Amino acid sequence: MDGVLDLGGEVFEIDTLMGGHAGITAGYLIRSERPCLIETGTALSAPTVVASLSALGIGSEDLATVVVTHIHLDHAGGVGDIAAAFPRAQVVVHERGARHLVDPTKLVASAHRVFGPVMDELFGDLRPTDAERVVALGETGTIDLGGGRRLDAFYAPGHASHHVGLLDPDTGDLYTGDAAGVYVPEADELRPATPPPDFDLDLALASMDRMRQVHPERLLFAHYGPVTAVDSALDRSEAVLRQWVDMVRQARALHMDLDHAVAMVRERTPISFPGEDAREEREATWEFLSSTAANVAGISRWLDQTEGPGSTSGDASSVGR
Repeated sequence: MDGVLDLGGEVFEIDTLMGGHAGITAGYLIRSERPCLIETGTALSAPTVVASLSALGIGSEDLATVVVTHIHLDHAGGVGDIAAAFPRAQVVVHERGARHLVDPTKLVASAHRVFGPVMDELFGDLRPTDAERVVALGETGTIDLGGGRRLDAFYAPGHASHHVGLLDPDTGDLYTGDAAGVYVPEADELRPATPPPDFDLDLALASMDRMRQVHPERLLFAHYGPVTAVDSALDRSEAVLRQWVDMVRQARALHMDLDHAVAMVRERTPISFPGEDAREEREATWEFLSSTAANVAGISRWLDQTEGPGSTSGDASSVGR
């Protein structure tokens, strides 16, 4: 089926076709004795995800678990719709995000304020999930995949305060969410994911260290796809994250406002897409997903908290990404 990739070990990448764009946001099915979906994509992506699961033999009574790495709407916006389509599935999320899946009123209202009409075009509204179906994770947790297989969850803040990493010891797969940044497969590049209000450099670096400590054999990025050069990818992600923080710190030292800081960072860090065909379109698509403005604002907010207010402070919050 188009949009589904067999990664081996009964693991399947599902392209959620976020906003109609391929290769931007992925969910993953572990087709074990207790089938598990990791990341739902947006609410608007739910029909695509349901169709992909059906093509993989997962009917409405078959899905046992839905896990989201965090509650940003490109990862968890479809939880309510998927829960309705698969009424036996439990929904697993970090304890800091659980209440927002049960009552998403504040989260959805905030998203509408930030995104305006784009909210209805790209994300759609997160529907509530019955509280009795939501399982909240703490610092660590285990998700039963059946047949002795499991996912080991661990708290991985820095991108979001409600973020977890998920390791499948059977395959060595680590589901990174956004905690290791964003991977652009066409360019083989890592990009930071540092939107306000939760970005914290120290926590982000500690989470990447935690990822190294569990010794994964493969990283599965929600944005986007598998990476087998684990150590190199984590090192590159850490390096680019530090680079962006240094650039924003430099912009503040030069008393740049937010717009000029964003322009400087964007000019210095273009994505190196191969070839010329559709480059502009892909650049725009990835820029929307991993907005330089939101990332710079998130870094600046963290610097405000740790080093005092600076000139690049601004309101570019991103609840959905």
